[in-house]
Amino acid sequence: MLSERLRSETAHWIAGSPPARRFECTAQTRYRQPDEPCTVEVLDDGSVLVTFARPQRAVTPGQSLVLYDGDVCLAAR
Repeated sequence: MLSERLRSETAHWIAGSPPARRFECTAQTRYRQPDEPCTVEVLDDGSVLVTFARPQRAVTPGQSLVLYDGDVCLAAR
């Protein structure tokens, strides 16, 4: 199954807070997965809505979500 987006609970922001309410970065949802371009929207309740540039295979509840800006880790969940 392919997923164009996911919604995650509140992320742990490495810098203490997200860089913006809406921003572009890359994401990994599985260990050793290539970084995938995405748009992230931080919602009012602190959860994040991630929309992928390309649909992703097998995105399932309980997986990790790690957000990157180049080599810099922005957040993990």
